[in-house]
Amino acid sequence: MNFRLIAMTAAFAAALATSAQAAGNAANGAGVFDRCAICHSNTKGGPNKIGPNLFGIVGRKAGTYPGFSYSGAMTKSGIVWTDAKLDAYVASPATVVPGNKMPFAGITNNNQRADLIAYLDTLK
Repeated sequence: MNFRLIAMTAAFAAALATSAQAAGNAANGAGVFDRCAICHSNTKGGPNKIGPNLFGIVGRKAGTYPGFSYSGAMTKSGIVWTDAKLDAYVASPATVVPGNKMPFAGITNNNQRADLIAYLDTLK
């Protein structure tokens, strides 16, 4: 088996995933976030709701926003929220973190997820 070829293919796939995320439209993503706003706030220092505040989510370790009672599955996940990890999670939360408390089936539309993640990237 050619490990160099496998490594190059994996790097290429990661680059494609990154450019797909970069293609997201943050303005459109703010509209997509309306679905999330039912359970999550998005303002700096904002309150937790049914779900944790998502301000600064990109780059944050999963299960660490102060004052929110996360599931054991989330706190033990070891995830750091990158664009790629958020994409996978928003597509299917139960697949990425089985046993998490978020009762959301996911967003299957790739463009909507990319837009949402571009918006989350602005929350800094």
